[in-house]
Amino acid sequence: MDSKRFLTNRYSVIAISIFCSILWGSAFPVLKVSYEEIGLRADDLYGKVIFAGMRFFVAAIFLFLLIKWVIKIPIKVNKKVLLELFILGMLQTALQYFFFYNGLAYTSGMKGSVLSSISTFFVVLFAHFIYTDDKIDTNKMLGLILGFGGIILANLGKEGGDSFSLSFSFMGEGFMILSGIVSAWGTFIAKRLSKDIHPFLVTAWQMLLGATVMLLFGMNQSSINFMTFTPKAWILFLYSAFLSAVAFALWYALLKYNKAGEVTIYQFMIPVSGSLLSALFIPGEMLTIQLFLGLLMVTVGIIAINLPKKLNE
Repeated sequence: MDSKRFLTNRYSVIAISIFCSILWGSAFPVLKVSYEEIGLRADDLYGKVIFAGMRFFVAAIFLFLLIKWVIKIPIKVNKKVLLELFILGMLQTALQYFFFYNGLAYTSGMKGSVLSSISTFFVVLFAHFIYTDDKIDTNKMLGLILGFGGIILANLGKEGGDSFSLSFSFMGEGFMILSGIVSAWGTFIAKRLSKDIHPFLVTAWQMLLGATVMLLFGMNQSSINFMTFTPKAWILFLYSAFLSAVAFALWYALLKYNKAGEVTIYQFMIPVSGSLLSALFIPGEMLTIQLFLGLLMVTVGIIAINLPKKLNE
């Protein structure tokens, strides 16, 4: 089976999408433990920018090596494409993770988990207006409602029994929403670029360029508190770079051959898997009935999203 047939096969799309989402979900406990291990304060804005820049720079190098020695295609791109890749890197890596890392520091972990999936809503919504063949229908709307509702339910009472509050701050919830908008915008640029460029190459270049901007921005500040890496911190750091490289590369490969709205809906699994993995690996995090019910709602939502195609096949 060639790559196109594999990446458009319904079961392959579902499996790869959920795999990527689980990888991204694992970033929640990994980052929380990493911050503690390296001594990174919650209010150290530039430290978090540098840490994220290091992560994506290493991820980019890993992908370039894979492209050169395994896939064996040229890593050079022309200047016109390089400009588009730079724009994508600014959106998908630099700006998205600037807002995400810093927004998460000013809001609760529960609300952060819920709001991290808001990019899914924006992608499905924007796709309705951008593409003529990716409209929101009744089943897709039902899937969105069930999926987002499941995410909220899975996170209720996550933090010591606190209920889901409606408080709002620009530096907290506002930054998380901006992260979602930027991520959604970048998704459509990545989809367009991946039609003519190998998805792994798109991923590597956008990460390298975005990470370089983050490192230059962070290291230009004099108030940086440098981090101390323990052996455990190094393992977590390398894993976070690996998950970024693999998840983004596979995700762009899916976007190359599939509708953005239908693929991105599986990102509803990110906060659910993030909650589950946090409960497993972070002391104090406990499994709740809400989490299991949330997982059920997300599953039903995914089925609802895919009903139209299944009925036509």
